Amino acid sequence: MDKKLALLLPALILGACATPEKAPPPTEAPKPAPVTKAPPAEAKPSRPGPIPVRPLNVRTECSFRDETGYNGALKLNVAEAKVHAFEAKVNIPRRGACHFDLKDFRQTKELPAIELSQTKGRCIVRVWEQGDRVTVAFQQCEKMCSGNSYSYLWPILNDRRKGSCA
Repeated sequence: MDKKLALLLPALILGACATPEKAPPPTEAPKPAPVTKAPPAEAKPSRPGPIPVRPLNVRTECSFRDETGYNGALKLNVAEAKVHAFEAKVNIPRRGACHFDLKDFRQTKELPAIELSQTKGRCIVRVWEQGDRVTVAFQQCEKMCSGNSYSYLWPILNDRRKGSCA
């Protein structure tokens, strides 16, 4: 093995000292690539702006369903930040359902977001607008739901332009 290494070592040293051939200078400068206009960037959906501090006005009655079977309905009537009607039902397959009704709540805040507090419990429902959307979110509302559905409950989004919910 030492003989092989002794023969290989001088070849490696000589190879390390060798210099590569230089490329001949270019005879003509390469032509620049033709300038093409980039296609216009697709318009990204605009992000909702800041939440306005003004009295909320919304009236909607909508329902929603997704591909998993998660479904529900929302009835909401708010004029000058005063809630006149509120009912929300959400069914979560294999988990249970949640039901919210204005008769079980009292309005405790108007601005910057509406807040409904459960009269005999801890549940808080908040309603606010951001852009064209009105969001209805739920906090500490386990007792308003059956089974373990509250763990899978998402806020309800109402698109005021389309009148739809998700």
